[in-house]
Amino acid sequence: MNTTAARHKFRFFPFFISLLITLVIGFVASLFIRPQIAGWYSTLNRPAFDPPLWLFPAVWTVIYILIATAAYLVWERRDNTPNYATTKAVYIIQLALNFSWSIVFFGLHGILWALLVIILLWMMIVLNIRWFGKFSKTAGWLLLPYFLWVSFATILNLSIYLLNR
Repeated sequence: MNTTAARHKFRFFPFFISLLITLVIGFVASLFIRPQIAGWYSTLNRPAFDPPLWLFPAVWTVIYILIATAAYLVWERRDNTPNYATTKAVYIIQLALNFSWSIVFFGLHGILWALLVIILLWMMIVLNIRWFGKFSKTAGWLLLPYFLWVSFATILNLSIYLLNR
């Protein structure tokens, strides 16, 4: 078996680790969100396009699975180049911003600060798509729903800020 074929053969354990990382981030973030839904969040003025609350965990679960799959595909094609180092750094920064948004918005009730975090997150997702695409076009495309959802969430965050300032 040649090395290229072996390198692209699905490996469960690395995929599981990638999945675990993203799902744990989402789960820990939800610890800041859940207690605030019936309390603080329910008191906010929200726009008419605010989705039903049950939609958020469903969408985020799918998105975290897509992020994990994309990260696994890039990991499978990793190398020791500066491109991979940059790709890994961009990925880690966007994950940190993703996690931070929940803490800032729900944990600290910092709607404006959360807006700044989500704008940075949106920019990092754009970079993440670009850098992942250098290793795997599929990995880049798998991040498109994430980009679209965070674009929507940015508009929602901005609207909540404007309605509650």
